[in-house]
Amino acid sequence: MTTNAELFERGLRVIPGGVNSPVRAFRSVGGTPYFVARAEGAHVWDVEGRRLVDLVQSYGASILGHADPRVVAAVRDAAGRGSTYGAPTEGEVLLAEALTGRYPGLEQVRLVSSGTEAAMSALRLARGVTGRATAVKFAGNYHGHSDALLAAAGSGVAEGVIGTEVVPDSAGVTAGAVADTVVLPYNVVPTLDDSVAVVCVEPVAANMGLVPPEPGFLEGLRAECDRVGALLLFDEVITGCRLAAGGATERFGVRPDVWCFGKVIGGGLPVGAFGASAEVMAELAPTGPVYQAGTLSGNPLATAAGLTVLRALDAAAYEQLETTATALATGLRLAFDAAGVEAVVPRCGPLVGLFFGTASPVDFDGAVRSVAAGRYPAFFHGMLERGVALAPGPYEVMFPSLAHTDADLELVVGAAHEVAAVLAAGG
Repeated sequence: MTTNAELFERGLRVIPGGVNSPVRAFRSVGGTPYFVARAEGAHVWDVEGRRLVDLVQSYGASILGHADPRVVAAVRDAAGRGSTYGAPTEGEVLLAEALTGRYPGLEQVRLVSSGTEAAMSALRLARGVTGRATAVKFAGNYHGHSDALLAAAGSGVAEGVIGTEVVPDSAGVTAGAVADTVVLPYNVVPTLDDSVAVVCVEPVAANMGLVPPEPGFLEGLRAECDRVGALLLFDEVITGCRLAAGGATERFGVRPDVWCFGKVIGGGLPVGAFGASAEVMAELAPTGPVYQAGTLSGNPLATAAGLTVLRALDAAAYEQLETTATALATGLRLAFDAAGVEAVVPRCGPLVGLFFGTASPVDFDGAVRSVAAGRYPAFFHGMLERGVALAPGPYEVMFPSLAHTDADLELVVGAAHEVAAVLAAGG
């Protein structure tokens, strides 16, 4: 039997860090990553045969659960007709119709291959439409790894508190690449000027732990953008079609000018999208001067999977997701309270977070202080030893899916009680 350690050692020889996305290397929590052999529903099995209740769910992409039979059948059928053509397909039109039908004001979308590509392209579009250069983002909000937005980006690149100077999060990103990027504290409405092309925001921050918007924050951004003629961009890569049929836009009643999507709309396959009104999207090539292209954009396997997922997400599905997330958050809170461990478990719709400490952060600085307590690695490994897979980084959130059952939640909460008791005892 191949072991996790053996595969990691082999990976280290041929892949930088042994993995193809940095957080998977377990640097934030220590230890050796598990390698998944297969997944079904709420569970993954590693190469050593260990079954884990999975609260990662590909960072939210698998909202129906892993290997949902409907998605598997759709992908299998699509693959039998060819995996890529370099030509338009009916599936692209159907997925675009499904998205625009869920979001008032979203009249057209352009399909791409990832959330990073969606945010990068949307930023270019906003600058092209407005003729302005400055992009405003918020500390701890992650919009992918394109150069202009890779500053104070939270998630796997988060290391410290944002200062007064915008500094790239990565070597190889020049100061010039972020020279037109302004980073501000989340949940504080800024005063803008007429140099601002776009304000980019996660309507619910989910890459610095789970930090919902304070009352009036999103409304204030909408009003301030309107005042100076800037565009408001909602990065709904995580929240889109998850918080509600119309995502955060529906949940909070605030309509942006530009949207970015990913995760859920691909049904577990690589896909992303960005969109806006027909007037804004008319500035995009081939009808306008803002160039964007992609050979694999609108991939027929991804559109088949995504369309299947969206069709399954009806009102009953959202009610079930909310119920499951509520039970998970409540159970975890009770586990920490019973052990006397200071922790907060925020929930926003079907998203669940975890912060160690007495207060739920409202911005990146607060999230960093919680992580600095250093308690997450021990909690992560304690849960993993008891059969529960959490994200191997303290700035991520939990993604209960439609496949998680009461029995799964009982296992998770039972494990949390045991681990919290160990933490309370100094373990």
